[in-house]
Amino acid sequence: MSITLNINGMSRQLDVEPELPLLWVLRDKLGLTGTKFGCGIGACGACTVHLDGQPVRSCSLPVELARGKAVTTIEDLGGAHPVQQAWIAAQVPQCGYCQSGMIMAAVALLKAHPAPSDTEIDQGITNLCRCGTYPRIRRAIHAAAGAKVDRDA
Repeated sequence: MSITLNINGMSRQLDVEPELPLLWVLRDKLGLTGTKFGCGIGACGACTVHLDGQPVRSCSLPVELARGKAVTTIEDLGGAHPVQQAWIAAQVPQCGYCQSGMIMAAVALLKAHPAPSDTEIDQGITNLCRCGTYPRIRRAIHAAAGAKVDRDA
């Protein structure tokens, strides 16, 4: 089936099955490998991307549901986003595998809550980090909140 998707601001025409998870379209069809496969059931958040600005777990989202919506991946942040810079400054990554999903979740959280409390961070970031860097994640989110964050990213 032919489907047109808006990925990182670019229209992409693809021939894929409508039930194929968005994750595999991003990784295998488009080569956007920053979005990671973790659990395959939408529980861990390693595959988090934005769909019309909202964080979604792409491993369990059929590509058909992304039709007509804006999909934003970690690649679109470009490495210089205030959240990414705060991640580096707080030395958040340990193994790093979950980090792209964490960063995408944090960007969405800061868009909804520009100065989040610890409780809002805990409620808004449901991604899992096997290395347990949650205190550093929280520090980085607070630091990014103090920076000028592009709320449209």
